[in-house]
Amino acid sequence: SCLCGSAPCLLCGCCPSAKNSTISRLLFTFFLFLGTLVSIIMIIPGVEKELHKLPGFCEGTGSVLGVQTNVDCSSFLGHKAVYRMGFAMAAFFCLFAVLMVCVRSSKDPRAALHNGFWFFKFLLLVGITVGAFYIPDGVFTSVWFYFGVVGSFLFILIQLVLLIDLAHSWSQRWLRNADEGSAKGWYAALCTVTFIFYAASIAALVLLYIYYTKPEGCTEGKAFISINLILCLLISVVSILPKIQEAQPHSGLLQASLITLYTIYVTWSALANVPTQRCNPTLLLRNSTGPATATEPLTTWWDAPSIVGLVIFILCTLFISLRSSDHPQVNKLMLTEESGAGAGAGAGPGGAEEGGVRRAYDNEQDGVSYNYTFFHLCLLLAALYIMMTLTNWYRPDESLQVLRSPWTAVWVKICSSWAGLLLYLWTLVAPLVLPDRDFS
Repeated sequence: SCLCGSAPCLLCGCCPSAKNSTISRLLFTFFLFLGTLVSIIMIIPGVEKELHKLPGFCEGTGSVLGVQTNVDCSSFLGHKAVYRMGFAMAAFFCLFAVLMVCVRSSKDPRAALHNGFWFFKFLLLVGITVGAFYIPDGVFTSVWFYFGVVGSFLFILIQLVLLIDLAHSWSQRWLRNADEGSAKGWYAALCTVTFIFYAASIAALVLLYIYYTKPEGCTEGKAFISINLILCLLISVVSILPKIQEAQPHSGLLQASLITLYTIYVTWSALANVPTQRCNPTLLLRNSTGPATATEPLTTWWDAPSIVGLVIFILCTLFISLRSSDHPQVNKLMLTEESGAGAGAGAGPGGAEEGGVRRAYDNEQDGVSYNYTFFHLCLLLAALYIMMTLTNWYRPDESLQVLRSPWTAVWVKICSSWAGLLLYLWTLVAPLVLPDRDFS
């Protein structure tokens, strides 16, 4: 029953009472994290070298990998395995996104499929993964790379929406606490955190200029860093203008400092993909021009930008799975608990306990608490994002003999940083531009 029944059964007698919707989201997120863990393990050099033992995965001819017979295909196995795992997870969540279109309540038969049958879902994911490893390369790698680029860009935008929402909620909560309690303490904390964020941003900018630019050349890196520095200064000044403060009393430098720090991180991540060794000290030498050899693994993921990206990915995915926003606009976008039709529906925690046994309860009898399809689409984009992160956004060239860091990755990340800054700027000026709308 716990393997094949509904999600509430998983917590019967084990955990405190919880919402059925929350448990389902956590379990789907667990599947995503499980796939991420498998991808990380597969790209570890010691494991990567052993992947050639998988049947059909690394044959001695070019018929499977599409490489020449004199090239050691084991150099590409970690990269290929992560792409296949990313494809499997994306296909899994895409399938459920399509199946759950227009589900309105847990009374819909498809809702039972969403909230139950976890053992069979696990078998389905395993089956898709095994099948993905038998996909012949051909044009798969190059085409799937661009799917990953588009999906990662969209997930970065979702991250930016959640970050902006977090910044506004953080500032409002601390200012509210200052009005209700010890004002000096809360204002001191607000100033301290803001100072730390700006100090970290300034230090990071200095390091970017030192390591990713040169007195002569590296024009692109200088331009990217300078443009983002100017835009960060702009949003910081706009956030404290009298007109903005009058329209949004809770707007301030805390939000601007957090957005600035994230923008500098995205800039750093973009510069780490610049395909010029002179302007990018973190570029893998053998991935730029050198021939493929079997002396060392060709792929690695544990550079600093990838580790930070992995942490942000985990936090944002948990945010999507657990937390509801303090702002109605974000809840309306994601259709989470406070704005969902099923908020408060079904039995409460007290009524869910039978005979002293704590159970998860169905809170979606009258309406879903979140948009099933949108949730699965978010996990689909997250799977593509983590696939690109673990491969450093590198892709093989036409002969599949060299992994390169393309300018495509640089421009996608830089454009996402600009989109985030413009989005935050719009949240500041929107009440002035559209005075008839309620932005409370």
